[in-house]
Amino acid sequence: MSEASAAGPEAHSATSGRRRGARVRALIRKETRQMVRDPSSIAIGVILPLILIMLFGFGLSLDVRNVPLAIVLEQPSGDAVDLSEALRLSPYFRPLVLQAMAPAEQLLQRGRVNGILDIPGDFARRLAAGDAQVQLIVDGSDANSARIIEGYVEGAVGSWSAQRAAEGRAGKLAGIAGPVDVQARLWFNESDESRYFLVPGLLVLVMTLIGGLLTAMVMAREWELGTLEALFVTPVRSEEILLGKTLPYFGLALVGFVLSVLSAKFLFEVPLRGSIWVLSLASMLYTLVALSIGLLISSAVKNQLVASQLAALTTFMPALMLSGFLFDLRSMPAAVRLVTYLLPARYYVALLQSLFLAGDVWSVIVPNVLVLALMAAALALGGRAVTRKRLA
Repeated sequence: MSEASAAGPEAHSATSGRRRGARVRALIRKETRQMVRDPSSIAIGVILPLILIMLFGFGLSLDVRNVPLAIVLEQPSGDAVDLSEALRLSPYFRPLVLQAMAPAEQLLQRGRVNGILDIPGDFARRLAAGDAQVQLIVDGSDANSARIIEGYVEGAVGSWSAQRAAEGRAGKLAGIAGPVDVQARLWFNESDESRYFLVPGLLVLVMTLIGGLLTAMVMAREWELGTLEALFVTPVRSEEILLGKTLPYFGLALVGFVLSVLSAKFLFEVPLRGSIWVLSLASMLYTLVALSIGLLISSAVKNQLVASQLAALTTFMPALMLSGFLFDLRSMPAAVRLVTYLLPARYYVALLQSLFLAGDVWSVIVPNVLVLALMAAALALGGRAVTRKRLA
């Protein structure tokens, strides 16, 4: 009797565990079938990531090329023509040579050119004397492009002046050629291509869309249809409901992750210098965070429209604007930077940039992975607590 009674609790526990597993598997099958049959889920989980990959990879570029630039040659001397030809050969400019400043200013006002390089009439004489100067006027309506164009022109003129000095020809441009020769080198992005950080950063948008937006909408829809209330009267526990809702969309997010990584590697030829296993772990953690946020939103808001708008405001927009994906966080005001520390996308973007372009930099990987893990655990516990209160 004592052995039977001792074995009784163990048998009961094993039976209870098998029942819980059967319930979770049934919920996963049900949710997977519903996800496959729902066109919106497939559109957000598969089609939209492909559209974003094509858009950010081919359509969006932060590089400035073929800049329409007016070159004013007031006196077309040999040195002035030589300088204008150096700009003409640059892949960054599409120069238009003029002989007066007035028509160049009109073109700038009309938006036909983005800048004016004025080479004065006494350029050759002052170049021989060693104090030649040129004037650059740039359209500042787009401050970022203006700074890039200014740097390109200064670089082209500086290269021309340095080449003349190397050839032993007299004269130099004031402020361009000097006793110090700067040898610049770009680390992690030698070709200076914006797609090298745009395409990897796209992963944060894909995971946020599938994890946060899609989960919030699906759960809110079930609140509207009343199917969750039907589950409440069954023996299914809150954690089992969460697992049943989370795992299918977690798998869908992994599909988006694989599509994004393959596109970055083979379609856009973005290097992956870090470990694919670390990248996968970081992506899984961020997906769990996004899924948990979506579940919390759907628990608080039971309307699809409100849930989708709230999810976009709390997940997608911060991931796009405040994660470091498009804008440098160090250039933001201090108050905004403090807010970004609460956003999981900030840590995921830091991991993506490091793993794709720099490699396994553990001083960057370890703290960001730990923060994502803590966020995933805290949000999962919060979601379980909220769901349990709804079941009570």
